[in-house]
Amino acid sequence: MSRYRDHLPQTDPRSGGVFLTDGGIETVLIFHEGADLPCFASFVLLETDEGREMLRRYFRRYAALAAERGLGFILESPTWRASPDWGRKLGYDAHALARINTAAIDMMHEIRNEHETPQSRFVISGCVGPRGDGYDAGDLTSVEQARAYHAGQVGVFAAAGADMVTGITMTNVPEATGLALAARDAAVPCAVSFTVETDGRLPSGEEIGAAVDAVDAATEAHPAYYMINCAHPSHFEHAVLRGEAWLTRVRGIRANASAKSHAELDDSETLDEGDPEDLAGRLRALREVMPNLNVVGGCCGTDHRHVAAIGDAIVADRTG
Repeated sequence: MSRYRDHLPQTDPRSGGVFLTDGGIETVLIFHEGADLPCFASFVLLETDEGREMLRRYFRRYAALAAERGLGFILESPTWRASPDWGRKLGYDAHALARINTAAIDMMHEIRNEHETPQSRFVISGCVGPRGDGYDAGDLTSVEQARAYHAGQVGVFAAAGADMVTGITMTNVPEATGLALAARDAAVPCAVSFTVETDGRLPSGEEIGAAVDAVDAATEAHPAYYMINCAHPSHFEHAVLRGEAWLTRVRGIRANASAKSHAELDDSETLDEGDPEDLAGRLRALREVMPNLNVVGGCCGTDHRHVAAIGDAIVADRTG
């Protein structure tokens, strides 16, 4: 059963709570754990005992560091690629995808039951990835096509007891809009997380603020909030510093460790882990100019060290 679907604690203005996320799950599993992730799909690990234990170790490490600091945590399921087109490439039909998406949410419930405390609340989010590549807008889908495409996965998450769904690495407005409408159809809250290039624009060319406004206008502001992920803070700081109204709708940042472009990261054979302390300092600074930013963590190249540094910077702010 969902615990927070009717009242997401990270959106409660009275609590002022900060919620950590995990880091770059796929890059950690590939480069640190030696996992084989075809099509960058971490959900395949749910198929074996060894894979499930690898995922448990991964999530338990982040869950523990959040609980130790008295911070909330967003348990984002390892299902970024568990949608029809990507599933088909890996031999999964609709029935198999429903099974694996349910298993992912079941594991998130398991981790929450182990680690949640009254001071550290854990929100379970069903992770929805883009229909295409997360670095490339590709052939743009229509809003209704995206709504239909994502409906199955969103519906499974809702039935499995996820508190919310999050569209991670959304590259364009029509798909983000369709996802938000699919979530509204399933009566589940959602967050939309856009990725941006080094110029602060989505891969499809839209400015981040215009994208937020467009999705809100088309969905009657259904998303509970917006996020930015899979980008280094230096790529979008200039847009944030303009202090425009759309910033009030952005609660989350999952930042890359590396300042490289998506194209450079795609061509890289080694992992650029950046500087955890520098990343933490940049997110700490962004919290001073983004009024509602309280969901923070990592994306590509980041691991528990980066998220621990971010958590420590936040605790220092809170107690300093």
